Parts: sequence; C-alpha cells; structure tokens
Amino acid sequence: MCTVTYIPKGINEFILTQNRDESPKRSAHNLVKVKRNNKEILFPQDSGAGGTWIAISDSNQLVSILNGAFAKHKHLPPYRKSRGIMALDFFDYSDVEQFFQSYNFEEMEPFTMVIFDDGKLFDFRWDGRYMFIEELDADEMHLWASSTLYSKEAKKKRKKWFAEWQKDRTDFSQTAILNFHRTAGDGDPENDLVMNRSNLVRTTSITSIIKTRTNSEMYFSDLLNGKEIKDEIKLKAIPKLD
Repeated sequence: MCTVTYIPKGINEFILTQNRDESPKRSAHNLVKVKRNNKEILFPQDSGAGGTWIAISDSNQLVSILNGAFAKHKHLPPYRKSRGIMALDFFDYSDVEQFFQSYNFEEMEPFTMVIFDDGKLFDFRWDGRYMFIEELDADEMHLWASSTLYSKEAKKKRKKWFAEWQKDRTDFSQTAILNFHRTAGDGDPENDLVMNRSNLVRTTSITSIIKTRTNSEMYFSDLLNGKEIKDEIKLKAIPKLD
C-alpha cells in the first residue's frame, strides 16, 4: 500500500491516486459498496483479509493506508487487527476527531493513514506505541510512500520525481497524474512507481479518486489482469464553499 499523491482542485475537491505494492496473492479485482454506520462506502477489497487500502464514503470522507510509520519496523505478529479492516472501521465514527479519540490502536502494526474528512486533510501515523497527527494544507500537493518498502533515499526520489512532474505544468488532470503513477522512475524495477521485486511484491493496481463537492468517482486499474473499473458515490450533503 505504497505511493500516494494528492492534488487539490478547489474547496472540497481533489484527485488522490495510490499505487498498491503488495503480494500478487492479495490483489483486488473488484470495487465493493457496503453500508456502515448509515454511510455508503466504496473501495477495492483485499482478497486476503477482506479489508482495503483506500475507501471513500458519501459523508465526504476518504481514507488511504500505507504500511509503516516513519521507518521500516520489525514485523512482530500476531497483531490485533488488519490495517485494511481498520481503514473500514474509520467510517464507524462520526468524524476524524472521534476516530482519533476512541479507536483502539494498541497491538496494531505501524501505519500511515491519509484522511480527508469534510474539508480537512490529515497525515496520521501510528508507530506501534504513539500517535502522530498532523493536519495538512488541503490546498497544497502532497506525496507519501510506504516506509516498509522504501528507504529514506527512495522516498526522497519519489518526492523529487513528483516535484519535477509539477514544474512548469499546466495539466493536472486525472489522466496526467495517472501517467505519472504509471511511468515515473529512473529505470530501477524495484523502486520505480510501478515496481516489481521478483514478483513477490509488485504494483498490483492503481486507484484514483476524483473528489468534487457533489460526488467522489473511483477509478481502479487492475494491473495484473488488465482490467479497469469505475464507480462513484454521491455525497449525502453538499459541503459549503466557505
């Protein structure tokens, strides 16, 4: 669950795109809609634990998960719950503040969670002991990369590629950012944005969300099977512009 970009498009509007780097055995093949806490949620479903790494709801919320917090950690199972299930648990709470205050993160494997909640953008990390919460500027572009798969140097390269992609650019469409997610790199198959490490871990899919004030559209590209799927959720309430 490994490289994420965020491009603001206006108040309560953005494009968020995520490459999923995972074992091909856990690849997702379909988008799923479910109801939780009176919310409609749309997400690609992990074929392993049944959770997800990215989800949107009709309550103007989005969650994206990356493995690891700040640095590569030692894998020490058993853990209390899958991080992908936790991503869906988020929607059981009325808002992000209630989630931070009430959810039990003890015995969860370290993660980074990108959260959009009714106009606010958060970078939330759990390192196995402590919570780190940062509210980000939703009007700026951002990039995240998994700490379990990528060294500090590899993460810096990703930010450099993203900065170079932005330079002198006027086209910040979904087509343009998808092209970045498919092609960025320097020819190293283990660390390019579409990566492959001996087919044990590889980029299995790319998911991109266009969020407007009235709806969220999810595009899912299954790279292993060459399948593309689109679906959308309309917001229950249109956010105010102020």
